[in-house]
Amino acid sequence: MLLFAANIVWASESNNRSITLDEAIRIARVQSVDAAVALNELKTAYWEYRTFRANLLPEMNLTATAPSYSKSYNTYQQEDGAYTFVRNNYLQASGGLSIDQKIWLTGGTISLNTSLDFLKQLSFDKAKRFMSMPIALTLNQPVFGVNETKWDRRIEPVRYKEAKASFLSATEEVTMRTINYFFNLLLAKENVGVAMQNLEYANKLYEVAKAKRKMGQISENDLLQLELNVLNARSTLTEYQSNLKSNMFQLRSFLGLSESEDLEPVVPETFDGVELNYSDVLEKALDNNSFAYNIRRRQLEADYNVAKAKGDLRKISLFAQVGYTGMDQEFNSAYRHLNDNQVIEVGFKIPILDWGKRRGKVKVAESNREVTESKLRQETVNFNQNLFILVEQFNNQLTQLEIANEADVIAQKRYKTNVETFMIGKISTLDLNDSQSRKDEARQRHITQLFYYWYYYYQLRSLTLWDYNNNSNIDADFEKIVKQ
Repeated sequence: MLLFAANIVWASESNNRSITLDEAIRIARVQSVDAAVALNELKTAYWEYRTFRANLLPEMNLTATAPSYSKSYNTYQQEDGAYTFVRNNYLQASGGLSIDQKIWLTGGTISLNTSLDFLKQLSFDKAKRFMSMPIALTLNQPVFGVNETKWDRRIEPVRYKEAKASFLSATEEVTMRTINYFFNLLLAKENVGVAMQNLEYANKLYEVAKAKRKMGQISENDLLQLELNVLNARSTLTEYQSNLKSNMFQLRSFLGLSESEDLEPVVPETFDGVELNYSDVLEKALDNNSFAYNIRRRQLEADYNVAKAKGDLRKISLFAQVGYTGMDQEFNSAYRHLNDNQVIEVGFKIPILDWGKRRGKVKVAESNREVTESKLRQETVNFNQNLFILVEQFNNQLTQLEIANEADVIAQKRYKTNVETFMIGKISTLDLNDSQSRKDEARQRHITQLFYYWYYYYQLRSLTLWDYNNNSNIDADFEKIVKQ
């Protein structure tokens, strides 16, 4: 394991809380605003998918008008063809119950219906009338139109899989934002520690230099340079302390933690022997990432638009109803004396001359599909290329981190050696300042390389939805999550 040791003096009037990278990630996945947004998007997709599934099941509907009262004049044609106005004064009520089921294979709808109508004249003979339809079977079927049910059954499951994969990827993206804030705080804390150390050395060297100047062992220029170093060290420390507070606030806000807590980030370790193979990573990404489902969904939607445009070239629909109906002045009799009730209708709308409008829509849909296919091919190439680059960066990052670690150790030793050498007057203040700058840069570079290691790792997790440390798939109980 590579462990970056940071010995920093850290003082705070608030409550100190050590926090590891893993702990910050766990908190962010639960409490951050980004996690809440991802969860709400998943819930929306979940209920949309549930609605789609419900649309495939039988549906029971009750329709009723109870009551309907009318007292008005209406036109009436007499036997001689002349029109007059007659007065109506009646009370009407009706109710119907139907069970409807979509036919998956054909895209039509079949219904089982029953209904009862009541009519009472409130003037003239004041008669009552009942009309019953105990049972009727109804079929509505588009003949050449697009089968929307079939296309929904192909598209909606892919859309929901895309949403689930997007939720998992969004969770990993929350992790990457956490890493950014975590390492910003870690680097800010490290900078404060380094600045305090530099100020301590600068004060010590300046005191020594004043004594040497009295003995004539160093020049006035060197003394002034060391005094300037003290002022610069104080200025740098103040700047870094302000930056530390800013980064502390950002991480606390992102994690939803109390402002009374001063977080002390713990430098994370790296994994042993984790080296990735591009082919394996690509296979996992294409199996798990929402990108693959997005490509499939958009291709299906383009195909559907073409099929719909072709189906609209001619519209033919079939309506058929078979059943029984009865009518009488008494309720019971309306159900005893039944007669056949059969209706068959074939309606169609076929353009004779539309100046190529419908054919044009088909061509537009086909052209849009070709454009979509070209975009999907290019997006796939870009996705594969970016994934390859990311795998190479991650595999190379461990070496970069080891180099940065060694450079940090060497720079620290060089600076301490130069301080001792300066004490005996063997090197100039320019050489001393250069070694200090190199030391500070090496420490910062080490933190930066450690950040990139973890950022690349979680970016790969986000793209493949695979935990390479535990060699397991990243999954979740979505039913439980959306119902929390």
